[in-house]
Parts: sequence; C-alpha cells; structure tokens
Amino acid sequence: MAVFTSSVFALRKKMILEALRKCGAGSEETAKTLSDAGVENPDHFAEYTEKLVAMGWIRRTADGRYYVK
Repeated sequence: MAVFTSSVFALRKKMILEALRKCGAGSEETAKTLSDAGVENPDHFAEYTEKLVAMGWIRRTADGRYYVK
C-alpha cells in the first residue's frame, strides 16, 4: 500500500506543479486556484495538496490560491 500511495503522491505532485507553472502561478500575486490552473479533480487527494504545502513545494495564499515556490 505504501508504494501505491507514494506513486499517487508523485503523480499528483507532478500534475499540480506542471499546472501551476504552465499558468504562470509563480508568486503570490499570480497565484491561482487549482481549478483555475487546470488541475484535474482539484479537490481530490486534498491531503496530498496539503503535503505539498507542508513540504514547501507549493505555497498557499490566505484566500486559498496556490503558486510554485
């Protein structure tokens, strides 16, 4: 099960990072919601999104938008 979880996390990380980079969300001023960035099923796997924030891969604004570090 840990391998599956790790693989899903890696895929989700790649999907989110690529979407945020592609739409230019590189700062707090240009941050986007995951939906606006084009992330498929943006509310799915919310724990992985939280993990990306906690690990510093992405940052979240006070109003719930995201950008790449």
